Amino acid sequence: MASSRSRGFTLIELLVVIAIIAVLIALLLPAVQAAREAARRIHCVNNLKQLGLAVMNYESANGALPPQQTMVIVGNNQPTSYTSWGVSARLAPFMEAGPMYAAMNFTLKYSDGANTTVSYSQVKFLLCPSETNTNPPDATKPFGVSNYGWSVGDWYVFGGGGAVDNRSAFSVNRSRNLSAFSDGLSNTLLSAEVKANQPLYKSCTTPSGISATSYPSVANSPAFVAANYTNGCKTDVGHVKWSIGSACYDGFTTAMAPNTRVLVGTPSVDIDYDTNDENNGGPTYAAITSRSYHSGGVNALFGDGSVRFAKSTINGDVWRALGSIAGGEVISSDAF
Repeated sequence: MASSRSRGFTLIELLVVIAIIAVLIALLLPAVQAAREAARRIHCVNNLKQLGLAVMNYESANGALPPQQTMVIVGNNQPTSYTSWGVSARLAPFMEAGPMYAAMNFTLKYSDGANTTVSYSQVKFLLCPSETNTNPPDATKPFGVSNYGWSVGDWYVFGGGGAVDNRSAFSVNRSRNLSAFSDGLSNTLLSAEVKANQPLYKSCTTPSGISATSYPSVANSPAFVAANYTNGCKTDVGHVKWSIGSACYDGFTTAMAPNTRVLVGTPSVDIDYDTNDENNGGPTYAAITSRSYHSGGVNALFGDGSVRFAKSTINGDVWRALGSIAGGEVISSDAF
């Protein structure tokens, strides 16, 4: 008489089933991760498009772009007063953040007690969903971080009182009219991605061989920074104070192509570099590099409101040309 008991899995069969499931998961996981990253990248592009609309609405309402920041300077001296509010803060009423804008007191510094409710806030439209570290470096002063920097120069950012303006879309004490963009709005950068909590060497002594018109070649830029980052510098963290208009907090420069790494120290750390702060009177020269967590490049906002993906392999001269508003460079559509 046949047994009525059902036959179960043997140990070998069970292991085979587990192995098959593990292989399927291994095959599916990269696809799932890729789909998630694609969604995050689309979200990031949308953030930049919204910032582009805000810039255009600001320009329509005021007749010019917002300044990088404003300060009172007498002659070539250190500013007698400044509040440091930057481009992102000035765009708040055009980003459906009217209540936040109404709470800003532009006659006081961003760090004044009356303004910390705003400057400590984490603004969602300034965060890329791929960002991995949004924690403030100082828990006692939890300023909101940012993943989008405004184009504030190549190597040259600010020369101090009475100096020439930089060559980019945003500058200290300067609200540029769109008619100044003779290179064409579609060929001029307004904003690009940056990483929050970026290691930074700032307040560095200005090295020899660098000026408003003379700067290191693209090929030697990482080596130049690595050779000068200990020259009177102090360590800090960049892009951790969205409300401040300083290059290292609310900006980027086109000194080096996107995601260019400047590795210093042991263990090695990828750094940004900044000489004397703008609010200390400059002169400010900076390699504040555009970076992202997206593979192969960064999302960038252009003057015509378009958002395009700039590859990390872009030629440094082309990247700097995109950062200038009136350099007269001819840029091929397939150059980036």
